[in-house]
Amino acid sequence: MEGGKILRNSQIIILGICIAVATIVSSVILSGGFLKVMKFTREQINVTGSATKEIRSDYIIWTGEFTRREADLKTAYKLLEEDLDRVKKYLAAKGVNEKEIAVSQAVTTTVYKKNEKGNDTNDIQGYSLSQYVEVRSGDVDKIIGVSRESTELIDQGIQFNSSLPEYFYTKLDELKIEMLAKATANAKQRAESMARATGNRVGLMRSARMGVFQITPITSTDVSDYGVNDTTSLDKKVMAVVTVSFAIE
Repeated sequence: MEGGKILRNSQIIILGICIAVATIVSSVILSGGFLKVMKFTREQINVTGSATKEIRSDYIIWTGEFTRREADLKTAYKLLEEDLDRVKKYLAAKGVNEKEIAVSQAVTTTVYKKNEKGNDTNDIQGYSLSQYVEVRSGDVDKIIGVSRESTELIDQGIQFNSSLPEYFYTKLDELKIEMLAKATANAKQRAESMARATGNRVGLMRSARMGVFQITPITSTDVSDYGVNDTTSLDKKVMAVVTVSFAIE
């Protein structure tokens, strides 16, 4: 009886020791895992990468305005219609496709006589009518030439005013993918250079955040938190920026 009691006590002691050892081992394993997680979480490097590329616009929008000012409204409309017909024929002769041309509605402004102080009176002096033609085309060089030569219409008696063309790049979505890849690669190169200086290695990418695109004239250094989308220059510079986090091994 006494021997059985001693045996049970021994078993309890041994079980307690096993539980204690298992608890210690588990704590060590969990602590090691926790430290690894903390190391994975804390030991990282944040870098900014960028990429630039020069592009040439492949789409153009050009607008020209012609006007008529007459004492009689009916006469003004008739002459404006004749001017529109001549403008269309001029553009056709320059090789502009009719499908590329959009014509605005005529805008009418009543012109009043002035008094001796230069203020408008209630007496109508005449009417000023204006109309726009807009050309949208992928043949950029041709439309640039037309916009520059359009003053020839003045020699035909048309009061024509040419606006500066707007230039666009239609493959911007594809370009963004290419530029982001290059900017990310640049970020990794910077991270590797910084890590080598401290005897470390760059591991997996943790996160990446895309910045805004800057589309500027080639010689411009302008940047904006909201991005720049220049339409005034034929040749442009595109810059992409990304902020990337890498693990440090």
